Amino acid sequence: MKYLSVKDVLLLHSMAVDESGGSHGLRDLGLLESAVARPQSSFGGEDLHPDMFLKVGALIHGLLRNHPFVDGNKRTSMFSAMTFLELNGYLFDARQKEVVNFALKVENEKLSVEEIAKWLKEHTKIRKLK
Repeated sequence: MKYLSVKDVLLLHSMAVDESGGSHGLRDLGLLESAVARPQSSFGGEDLHPDMFLKVGALIHGLLRNHPFVDGNKRTSMFSAMTFLELNGYLFDARQKEVVNFALKVENEKLSVEEIAKWLKEHTKIRKLK
C-alpha cells in the first residue's frame, strides 16, 4: 500500500489552487499532519481503516474536518483522494460536478468515513495494467 506524505498533499494543494484559483497558504501544519496520518491509523495493532476505500475516506474526512489550508480544502481533499487511489492501482471515475457536489455534501452533512468510503467505492474502478 502506498500512502501520501504531507509533502505530496502540499503539492496537490498548490496545484489545486493554481488550477482553479484561491489563496495559497497553510493554516495549521499539525492539522495537515494529522489528516495525512489518518489512513495509517491503528489501535491495539489493528488497522482502523482496513480497506482502501476506508483509508481514502479517512483522508478526505480528515482534510475536510481539520481544514488545514487557508483555502482549497475541498479541492485538495478530492485531488488527494484521486491521487491516493491512482497510486494504489485504482481509477476514480466521476464527473467534476459529481465530485464538487460530493465534497460539499461531505462538509455540509458531516458524512462519516464509512459513508465517504461507500461513495468512493461506487465511483472507482481497478486500473487495468497493459
